[in-house]
Amino acid sequence: MFKRTSPARTAAMAVALSTGLAATPALAHPGHLGDGLVAGLAHPFLGLDHLLAMLAVGLWAATRKAAQAWQAPAVFLACLALGGVLGLATGAIGALESVVAGSLVVLAALLVAAPFVGNRAGLALIGLFALAHGHAHGGEASGLVPAYFAGFLAASAVLHLIGWKVGCHLFASPLGRWAAGLGIGGAGLALAFG
Repeated sequence: MFKRTSPARTAAMAVALSTGLAATPALAHPGHLGDGLVAGLAHPFLGLDHLLAMLAVGLWAATRKAAQAWQAPAVFLACLALGGVLGLATGAIGALESVVAGSLVVLAALLVAAPFVGNRAGLALIGLFALAHGHAHGGEASGLVPAYFAGFLAASAVLHLIGWKVGCHLFASPLGRWAAGLGIGGAGLALAFG
């Protein structure tokens, strides 16, 4: 399932990933760049909370058996869309920003504890946090909502794929999984309390 890499390469990738993830912005969830497809495509790459959550889901997928790897991204995207619809219907809920930031800490813990966490339990948590992420974005959406969410979901899927690909190489050693988990968790704590 995992391709073998040298310990030096694994350590270098782990340090690079954890250093990049530890950087914190001034705001956890900056506003959208507008509405429409381009804004939807851009936001997952520009909102640190969303970027890290999408990468974490892809990384989690890399900890699963090959036949199960697709499940976490599929659950996340479905629940993200459902949460977006709920957010459009109910409007923004301020407390969700804390849940979104806190989700990074839980997703990081899932990565660290991946060998001991069953697939169903992991998918349940992933789906729950996807609902929160989707609701937060749906509550803020305006303008060309269908185009925005089409771009948003497509970009999220790309980030899942990137996370999965990185995880397949990085997790050849437990050190890589720990570094990724600690980096994402540290960034989540900084966003939650920053």
